[in-house]
Amino acid sequence: MSDQPRFTVNRSVFMLIPEQPFLDWVKAVDPEPVPAMTLETIRDDASVFLLPEVADTPENALRWVEKRWRTFFEFMLGEWFDDSLWPEQISLDMFRQWFTPRFHSMVWDMAPDTPIEHEDWDDEDDDVSSMLH
Repeated sequence: MSDQPRFTVNRSVFMLIPEQPFLDWVKAVDPEPVPAMTLETIRDDASVFLLPEVADTPENALRWVEKRWRTFFEFMLGEWFDDSLWPEQISLDMFRQWFTPRFHSMVWDMAPDTPIEHEDWDDEDDDVSSMLH
């Protein structure tokens, strides 16, 4: 098999890139703050989400994400701290200030002979993964 990109999957992706207000919140509520934490360090492993085919352009992807802004906002907050430390009020405007969605239309599968597995993080007792292909 060639190492050249050849196969794509029927998804686009977006990354939620944290912005300065998110970092400021992390530093303010962290019970054991890391003084050296920077915007660059929290962006190093940005969360990436596969999108359905209807989110096929940057504009459509942004509309799709912003319809679900609360879900994504709460996911990002929960990646850092439990909900007792979350801001009391969140809004779409706040989401836009705290994160920049970055859209990518092509997802290249560099291991097409290996099935993509889904792991359901909500059901820790279920060991079964479903296959995409």
